[in-house]
Amino acid sequence: MVEFIEEKREYTIRNARADDIDSIIRINRLALPENYPYYFFVEHVRDWGEAFFVAVVDSEIVGYIMPRIETGFSNLRSFIPLVKKGHVVSIAVLEEFRRRGIGKRLLLSSMEKMKEIYGAEEVYLEVRVSNIPAISLYEKLGYKKVKLLKHYYADGEDAYLMATSL
Repeated sequence: MVEFIEEKREYTIRNARADDIDSIIRINRLALPENYPYYFFVEHVRDWGEAFFVAVVDSEIVGYIMPRIETGFSNLRSFIPLVKKGHVVSIAVLEEFRRRGIGKRLLLSSMEKMKEIYGAEEVYLEVRVSNIPAISLYEKLGYKKVKLLKHYYADGEDAYLMATSL
């Protein structure tokens, strides 16, 4: 568990646990239009829990990052047939806690564990083309826009697939 102090309130980043799932789902529903069934969160905590983190302020979960590890074609290098890669399936921070470094810290913590624990060589994610603050954060952390995914989201919005080496 790592504690970070920021201007307004202290927050802690720690691994997600099974008893956090209700709070994680609540944040998912409030912050994102893409929602997943309960069992999906359970599987991700169980299978990739070392890289699945929550952010806590005053004992309340205010953000999370849910990754998984996959084997597939590289998003970054065409000459490598298969790689182990991390996939940021979902990341969200409650609106009133955004722009405080929590999302960045969640992402960095997860990326570190994807590499260290699971042996991922790269990591990728999908992001709405309209989500300029998220795209900016990802670019600052070394992510590149790899391709445009037309009509990726259920509402028809396009997404960028972004990736970086670990």
